[in-house]
Parts: sequence; structure tokens; C-alpha cells
Amino acid sequence: MGDLGAWIERTFGISSSAVGQIGATVTVIVALVVLRLVALQVVDRRVKNPQYRYQWRKSSLYIAVVLGVLVVTRVWFEGFRSILTFLGLLSAGLAVALGDVVLDLAAWVFIMTRRPFRVGDRVQIGGHAGDVVDMRLFQFLIMEIGNWVEADQYTGRLIYIPNGRVFREPLVNYSITFHHIWNEIPVVVTFESNWKKAKQILLEIASHYSEAAVEPARRQLKQAARKLFLSSFKMEPSVYTSAKDYGVLLTIRYLCEPKGRRDSVQSIWEEILQRFAEEDDIEFAYHTQRIFYNPAEGKPGAIPNQDMSRLDLEGLPQGVLDRR
Repeated sequence: MGDLGAWIERTFGISSSAVGQIGATVTVIVALVVLRLVALQVVDRRVKNPQYRYQWRKSSLYIAVVLGVLVVTRVWFEGFRSILTFLGLLSAGLAVALGDVVLDLAAWVFIMTRRPFRVGDRVQIGGHAGDVVDMRLFQFLIMEIGNWVEADQYTGRLIYIPNGRVFREPLVNYSITFHHIWNEIPVVVTFESNWKKAKQILLEIASHYSEAAVEPARRQLKQAARKLFLSSFKMEPSVYTSAKDYGVLLTIRYLCEPKGRRDSVQSIWEEILQRFAEEDDIEFAYHTQRIFYNPAEGKPGAIPNQDMSRLDLEGLPQGVLDRR
């Protein structure tokens, strides 16, 4: 090593002390890389959960980088006071020259400590929504959902979002509270249908498909209420009644998993179509036009006080004339 150092000093004009520092730096980097690779091989053999393996890979990288920076800085700068001075000057320069980069790095610290989301969570920030698939020092990646694709299914695109946006825009997390969301399905039947029977059928269907989600959601909500101010929620499915200009609106409200919303909608609608087809007094309503002639079709107590003989009945549908 002495002969090699002397040769480097003569050839490149580098002092012997600098040669030693370079050698120590290379040794530290190689040692950390080898230790990390060995640790990851052990984890890959013993840990089967892909999420835990991902967390090990990320955590080991961060630990290796931090240790490498501290050791290498100690090699090149003598004394802890010199290290602090160097880091202070470096931080001040970066804050001025690289404002967005520093913001992204600060946001990464916030994300890793406060955990507004984790890998695997479904989130929405600004106009983008998707599942978090990776978190890095300056950005996080989501697998996009929605956009031109109906419901909450993947488009196949990865979106790179700077970490600093968590400080600038509202962040929505579908999974952080109790891993369920409320979904609603509107069903409209005609005014002439037996809407009470239809409402009971819809409630039975919703209860069947959300039964497995009610109890886990209730337990998770109790756990979340220890940290957050959450009032009690109705976990059981409901069917709400209202009127539209073309029929009676029955709205199903039920619990489902965020990533299973479209599948649940499909299953419920298939059951609705099958059950309604078996009923003679229930029909779906749709936007249409109809003529309602109140003196002939209305309730007796709501008919206007008019002389029917003086009305021009020409052009009315034959069914209306027959009822008259």
C-alpha cells in the first residue's frame, strides 16, 4: 500500500493523506454495499410477504446511505465541529439554490415519520388517484386509476409525484382509517311500481354483499377513534328513498373495500336485474316523455273543476278516452 500510495502521489500529484482518505472512502462504500446485499439475501429467503420485503429493501438503502455519509464525512473532515460547520453551510446553499428539491426532501422526512400514506394505500392528490407502489427521496409513484377507465380500475400508467405536493395540495387516503369506503348505487323504478317491495329487495341484496365488511370495519373504526375524533357511523347498509321527475329513486348505500368497488357494483347490479325480472309489479324507470291527462287519469279528489263535455278530446290516446 505504501508503494502504491507513493506511485499515485508521484503520478497524479495527490498527497499521501488524500490517498489514504480516498482508500478509506472506497472501503466504506464497498463494505456497506456488501453488507446490504447480504442482508437482503437473508431477508428474501426468510420473508415471504412482498410488502415486508419491499420495506426491508428501502430501509436498508436509507440506513446504508446515512451511515456512508457520516463515515465518509468524518474521514474527510477532522473533528465533529468541522462536520457541523460543513453541513450547515451545505444546507444553507442547497436551501437557496434548490428550493423545490429541499422541499421534496423535507416532505420525504414528513412522509416517513408521520405516515400519511404507505406503500399499497390508495390515495388521491390533486387530480391524480391511484395505488402507491414506491416511495423515494424526492418523489413517490402511484399506479393510476380512473381517468378514461370507468370506476376505480388501473389505466396501466405510473405517475411520478414530487413529495413536496403533500405540503401544497390536499391528500386523500382511501385506506388509512378502516380500509373501507361507503359506496352508493342509484336505482330508479317507475311511479306505478311497487317501490316498497323494490326497496326491501334492494336492502336484502346490499345486506348480503356487505355482510362480511361490517364487523371488520366496526373494529377498525374503534381503533382509529383512539387517535382521531370520529363519531359513530352506521355500518349496516341502507336504502334511501327520493323522487325524480321520471320515477322513484332508491339509493343503496353500503360498505366495500376501496379496491373492490367496481366488482361489488357489478355483483349487486346482476342480482338486482335477476330479482326485478321475477317481479311483475316492479319496472325500471328511464328518461322518457308521457302525457298525463289529469281529468281522466288523476285521483278523483285532485281532478280540476271542469266540464269534461266542453273539452276538446280530439287527439288524445285511445286508452285515455276509454278510461273516460
